[in-house]
Amino acid sequence: MSRDLDALTSSTLKHLREHWWDDAFTAFLEETLRPRPGKRILDVGCGTGIAEISLARLRLSQIHLFGVDLALDRVLDAYVATRGINARVGYAAADACRLPFAADSFDSTFCVAVLQHIRDLPGALSEIARVTRPGGRVLVVEPDNAARYWFSSVQSGMEAFDVSRRFFGGVLSVRGESPAAAVGPLVPGLLAAAGVEPVSVRLFPVSVAHLGVPPPAFWDSRRAAVRLAISRAPDESLRRLGNDFLKAIDQYARDASTAGSAFVEIQNTMLFATVGQRAE
Repeated sequence: MSRDLDALTSSTLKHLREHWWDDAFTAFLEETLRPRPGKRILDVGCGTGIAEISLARLRLSQIHLFGVDLALDRVLDAYVATRGINARVGYAAADACRLPFAADSFDSTFCVAVLQHIRDLPGALSEIARVTRPGGRVLVVEPDNAARYWFSSVQSGMEAFDVSRRFFGGVLSVRGESPAAAVGPLVPGLLAAAGVEPVSVRLFPVSVAHLGVPPPAFWDSRRAAVRLAISRAPDESLRRLGNDFLKAIDQYARDASTAGSAFVEIQNTMLFATVGQRAE
């Protein structure tokens, strides 16, 4: 997995797939979904088309990929990104809990780092099961955001992480989104309840470590990401908390510089990839 990941600038992995999605994960997707000529594969929560581009690069012939996402702008971005690739790809803006497809439409259906943002998990998984043919494959990949690990050798780093969790958690709450939660480990039970037999669970660690003083650009990138989040914060109390967060990052940067070669920062989370098969 890629090491370009930062828990201080996001509370979840949803919009960071471009940072951890690598060739090994694409190979796992191919192995699991079993794309063969004539197969129809659905990507629920396709984002900007990363999965479709990755699968197309495998030069798999005569498969038909479909992607749906709730956000129309991401669907449009995905369409533009995949317009020139050698694959049949279709897109639609749709809610995961109300998929616009007939029952048994797809040979395989997958969903990567999306359920963590959906309140009605049973409803979404029931829809995924409904549109997958009997005997078809279902793949659900979700992190355990509640168990994200963070360590800094300086106390101000631990404090900055605490402020970041409060800030991003507040933003999600005000917007009506579910706070980061331990969705990944719950998926096998949820799939079974939806009529999909769990077949296997594979873990993908997503981690990053920094040793020694990071360059100024490292801190500038963090500040820029937080300022952007502040500008989009829906109320004044969150914007004040965001400014406190910026001050915490400034203090953290100073303390890291003082620590010199002894400075270390480690963060890690885990992706749970659950493979299931719809009951015959």
